[in-house]
Amino acid sequence: MLSLIDLREGLPDQDLRSVLPRPGVPGDGRDAGGADGGVAGVDEAVRSLLKEVRARGDAAVRELTARFDGVEVTTLRVDPDVVAGAPRRVPEDVRDALVEAHRRIEAYHAIERSPAAHFEDGGISVREVIRPVARAGCYAPGGRARYPSSVLMTAVPARVAGVDEIVLCVPPGPDGSIDDASLAAAALAGVDEVYRIGGVQAIGAMAFGTESVGAVDVIVGPGNRYVAEAKRQVAGFVGVPSAFTGPSEVVVVADGAADPQLVAADLLVQAEHGPDGMAWLVTWEPAQAEAVAAAVALLVATSVRRGEIEATLATGSRTVLVGSPSDAMAVANAIAPEHLELHVEEPAALVPQVRNAGAVFCGPFAPATLGDYAAGPNHVLPTGGSARFAQALRVDDFLKHIHVVEAGREGLAGLAKTVETLAEVEGLDAHAASIRLRRESLGAL
Repeated sequence: MLSLIDLREGLPDQDLRSVLPRPGVPGDGRDAGGADGGVAGVDEAVRSLLKEVRARGDAAVRELTARFDGVEVTTLRVDPDVVAGAPRRVPEDVRDALVEAHRRIEAYHAIERSPAAHFEDGGISVREVIRPVARAGCYAPGGRARYPSSVLMTAVPARVAGVDEIVLCVPPGPDGSIDDASLAAAALAGVDEVYRIGGVQAIGAMAFGTESVGAVDVIVGPGNRYVAEAKRQVAGFVGVPSAFTGPSEVVVVADGAADPQLVAADLLVQAEHGPDGMAWLVTWEPAQAEAVAAAVALLVATSVRRGEIEATLATGSRTVLVGSPSDAMAVANAIAPEHLELHVEEPAALVPQVRNAGAVFCGPFAPATLGDYAAGPNHVLPTGGSARFAQALRVDDFLKHIHVVEAGREGLAGLAKTVETLAEVEGLDAHAASIRLRRESLGAL
């Protein structure tokens, strides 16, 4: 099930990314193939759907919901009383788990509220005022599973940031409703509006606004590659974090001491999200590679979500054999995975070599599942290689840093010559004149 890539003879001289196959990301020029016609097919399909939503609003959203979710939805917004009552409707153990996860996620994100910067030099003061966006849009996936954890992960940092209004879109179930666990999470996180809309049409509705859904300022949340591509295409209409948050990924780096059953289980954790994801093992121990492959086969055979797991493993699973731990880390950095697990005796020794990863999980007792639900840090992480330049969803994704510049006579005097010179070099005489006029009106500065 885990196709082998043997790099024990040494890593290639060319860019490692060019020799490591992975599912394509819209816009990156790679064709992932598949029933959807590949990446190019995703790009064009999303563009067409967004155009429909922007032009026809609610009517298009309802039609697309019927087409893709198989349900006729007349009222897009979920009744606020239904949302508010959800915590009382879920089983007590579910409510307790949501409350504890909410507590830890909120506590972690609270530390991200760093104080505003203040800079002074030569009589000029530059400070920041930090303001939240007025309205944030959160997306939680649905379809193959329900994700109340994604509701918490997207809405809690928005609330910590001080966003005025939080909007949530979740794909409806076959009966047109949203599950109570997701609604309970929305109630706990203080979501203001919940809509039974999924897929590209949800992103379009939040970006452009419809008769029922008011446009938002920022859109966040994970989804399949259609959802991720839709967010990429609406960037510019609304704020969208730079991370590509598409299908789930994990790379497990394992040494000979790792428990193959635990390694296999962690590979399957991400694979059970369904097709287009990644589940890779990187090791310098051939015996470990064989043991993990055997463990994966046994676990898949008894898995409740066998179909989703097999779909991912068929296209997005590899075992990479390398010559050393440093080569393993080079491979991991080239992949830039969403989740990087270090199943080694001394994971702390490898952490300094991590350059590209959404999140790192150290040792057998810190699986990615902890981060998925309740460790505290956000599980909305960069995928598709975007961990090379992007990071986990943060409170700052809902904030704007606005510079406030203050200068007195002496401050202007100290920089007048520098500013005039640079403005003249660029041929922008009006810029230079704005300084000259002040010098003339105030006397020689």
